[in-house]
Amino acid sequence: MSLEIILLRGLPGSGKSTLAKSLSEEGKYPIFSIDDYFTDANGHYDFRFQENHLAYKQCEEGVKTAMQQGAQKIILHNTFTMEWEMEPYFKMAAENKYRLHVVTVENRHGHSNVHEIPEEHVERMRAKFAVKL
Repeated sequence: MSLEIILLRGLPGSGKSTLAKSLSEEGKYPIFSIDDYFTDANGHYDFRFQENHLAYKQCEEGVKTAMQQGAQKIILHNTFTMEWEMEPYFKMAAENKYRLHVVTVENRHGHSNVHEIPEEHVERMRAKFAVKL
């Protein structure tokens, strides 16, 4: 049995969440995101920068638990604008013998981001976004 973790990265509004849902095959495979921390049970999103480190930690713990439980496929969607944001997952994948895929999602459909992140913030993210070829 092949074990896989798929990291979906891209700017806000690129379609990461939509693609993650599709790849999960209607919930068959677990999905994780830093956004989960800031989203309440009613789906309301409230980002609090001062708690961002807690969101990263919760996401990492969720992925770690899924790996320990032997989830065949794990989907993770975050902006991952900087390399260090992905490094914990690279390490976990290697330690738990998961094949790692990093997929960059582009906004070719012209939609805006669902969290109403101001365009100036998205532009700052875009300036930091690096693609490794």
